[in-house]
Amino acid sequence: MKIQQTVKHWHTLIEKNQPELLNLLLADDAVFHSPVLHTPQKGKALTKMYLSAAMHVFDGSGFHYKKEILQGNYAALEFEAEIDGVIINGVDIITCNDKSQVTEFKVMIRPAKGLQKLQEKMLALLQGKQK
Repeated sequence: MKIQQTVKHWHTLIEKNQPELLNLLLADDAVFHSPVLHTPQKGKALTKMYLSAAMHVFDGSGFHYKKEILQGNYAALEFEAEIDGVIINGVDIITCNDKSQVTEFKVMIRPAKGLQKLQEKMLALLQGKQK
């Protein structure tokens, strides 16, 4: 299955904290579905920007994957982290193409307090990058 290779590369990228590896992992037409934004973020550049920012925000948070479901070209990866004392539980839903590149990355977060904390940190980081 292509998704197994994709997920293996994703785990390596996370473990080594090397967002530059996203250049190889993401398809040019990748789409990112944020738990906060109402519209999909289309294209490799935007997907990379959001995933890189999330990696930075989760760095040092105890981020770890708890469960995985892999089937066909799809993966669902459940994760947990703690930011400012708030436990965040979420799921990354990943779709890959036949080249094992990510074509779609969807993030779902709970509880609402965790989503708000993550939104706050991501917004601060992304606004800082735009200045």
